[in-house]
Amino acid sequence: MANVNIKFNGKEFLLSCDDGQEEHLEELSLVLNKKFEELKKNLGNIGENKLLLITSIKIMDEYFETMKKIDNKKKELELLKNKFIDLKKLVYEYKDNKENEIKELMSNQESLKKEIDEVNKNYSKIIDDTTKQIDDFVEKISLENSVQ
Repeated sequence: MANVNIKFNGKEFLLSCDDGQEEHLEELSLVLNKKFEELKKNLGNIGENKLLLITSIKIMDEYFETMKKIDNKKKELELLKNKFIDLKKLVYEYKDNKENEIKELMSNQESLKKEIDEVNKNYSKIIDDTTKQIDDFVEKISLENSVQ
């Protein structure tokens, strides 16, 4: 334990604190003394005990207001976190939907390619068959003409 001399309301006090906390204790006592002196200046000399009580109440009021602000910020942070989670879900759903659309489009493209290949194959067969029929017809006419 460390000992720290602090000055409060013009009086010296020796206080103990954990090792390494000396500066923090001095800082706290300076803030407390400042608030006490401000109240003493504003309210006059209404008695040390009453001034200490009012100072303590003002500090507790600041503490509670700070805690309310912290609680509000925690709630806001929680709302933001939930909105972020919702947004993240939407992004993943969108990604999944787009991936499924791409798969479907690729499947449709493959089906169309097969269909086009089949149509080309049938078209080639029709052309070949028609060409053969024309050749046969021309040959038959040529034979008939040569017989006459």
